[in-house]
Amino acid sequence: MNIEAIMQTAPVIPVLVIEDAATARPLAEALVKGGLRVLEVTLRTGAALEAIAEMKKVEGAIVGAGTVVNTEQFEQVMKADAEFIVSPGLTDRLGDAITRSGVPYLPGVANAGDIMRGLDLGLTHFKFFPAETSGGLKALKALAAPFYQCKFCPTGGISAATAPEWLAFDPILCVGGSWVTPKGASYEQVEALAREAASLGR
Repeated sequence: MNIEAIMQTAPVIPVLVIEDAATARPLAEALVKGGLRVLEVTLRTGAALEAIAEMKKVEGAIVGAGTVVNTEQFEQVMKADAEFIVSPGLTDRLGDAITRSGVPYLPGVANAGDIMRGLDLGLTHFKFFPAETSGGLKALKALAAPFYQCKFCPTGGISAATAPEWLAFDPILCVGGSWVTPKGASYEQVEALAREAASLGR
């Protein structure tokens, strides 16, 4: 799958911080059962790489690595068989390594310079991050105008209440969010939240 197909799989990509790899598979099962198949496991914990491997065992799950900030981490997540890469920003070194590999890539951008750097690398799909503190939907609409060929996945500060407004803007293919996996929620609750999120933007 290319990055556009991944972004169009569901309107919301859960941004996951996994503390215990033992919870990864049942969490993925709940999310997929609720209709969210694309899962972003952030490299913010020591359990992340094992969590990616566990989630990949779930039928229908498309599991990627998020918060990839350098080429060393990129090599690590490739060994864990991550199916796509998300980074909070974009550097020439990391962008070049990932684009040369052919792995679907969604780099973070916050301004026109970031997007132009991505275009130089042949990229047209971006994560707008951090979405709310970078000016929100108003800022992204202003950026999207000159970069008409680009598609976006805003992430950062988006909630179930605000997601529909973002998703109504055509250049946005999906949004990223952590609200579908609140701390302390049961797998049944996660499945219910995922089902609600999967119906957004339709």
